[in-house]
Amino acid sequence: MNDLNREAQAVAAAADEVFDLLVVGAGPTGLACAIEAQKAGLRVVVVDKGCVCNSLFHYPAHMTFFTTPELLEIGDIPFPSPNPKPTRNEALQYYRLVTAYYKLDVRQYHRVERVMGADGEFTVHAEDRFGRPSAFKARKLALSTGYYDLPNYLRVPGESLSKVHHYYNDPHPYFGMDVAVIGGKNSAAIAALELWRSGARVTLVHRDPELHRHVKYWIKPDIENRIKAGEIKAWFSSQVVEITQDAVLLKTAIGPKTLKNDFVFAMTGYHPDFDFLERLGVQFKGEDRRPVCDAKTLESNVAGIYLAGVIVAGSRTNEIFIENGRFHGRQIAQALASKLRASSK
Repeated sequence: MNDLNREAQAVAAAADEVFDLLVVGAGPTGLACAIEAQKAGLRVVVVDKGCVCNSLFHYPAHMTFFTTPELLEIGDIPFPSPNPKPTRNEALQYYRLVTAYYKLDVRQYHRVERVMGADGEFTVHAEDRFGRPSAFKARKLALSTGYYDLPNYLRVPGESLSKVHHYYNDPHPYFGMDVAVIGGKNSAAIAALELWRSGARVTLVHRDPELHRHVKYWIKPDIENRIKAGEIKAWFSSQVVEITQDAVLLKTAIGPKTLKNDFVFAMTGYHPDFDFLERLGVQFKGEDRRPVCDAKTLESNVAGIYLAGVIVAGSRTNEIFIENGRFHGRQIAQALASKLRASSK
């Protein structure tokens, strides 16, 4: 059977199952959207290319949030934690339990490939992890795709080498290794400190003359003191120009510099999937590429497609977090309930 026949069968199988809302993205904000829509009496499905809270799952294994448990809560379910700042594992457990409590219909490991149709009659085509097609019919869509899956690449020779990572998870494999950490914000500072404390020889490389002012107040003096003591080497006002199997080549304020190197962590940030939004017809405005959407309802310029979470801020990914993005679900649910009631009269 060819791909077209399989896809036709998937669409036919979905013909009798129409959801009021399909949410793309099963992170905390996407789950909040589904919960609030479900509370409003709507039939909801959530589709994600990975697991529930896929981005949080790929955070560093020993990460601690910069916020308190109550600011991560969704669905009016308390987040019990003995710690003033919860850990990654606690958050994952909490969101699993909330998903189970509300009996959310989450289709994990289904990557959305394209969307057909229009407001009131969308067909969302997806593929599972084995490439098998599926299709979902929905009256409305809510996009909560986050930004953590798309790194900001250095775009230098050698970046595709297996020694280069754009995500940091655990320091253990880098004991006794020469490791370069690229960046000057929280993720770079945390990675540098953990790697150094686990026995790696760490060099921090940052294009600006100093660490970013938004590095957390309890992290900044720690890494600054490690740099001052020479325990972590640092090259400020410097850029990576090439990565080789055994070295990293820098352009510095005092000229070219070659660093002996085994591994590179390019902690240079991430960005939303603008291409996906553009394919759906969503428009952008300004240098920050903020998607056009109604501030009250969060409906985009494409009728029936709503935006939630960090993608609302475009490339200014430091403006929306779980703490404020979780309320987008209530805004969308209220707008949807009002529209669907009106259409049923």
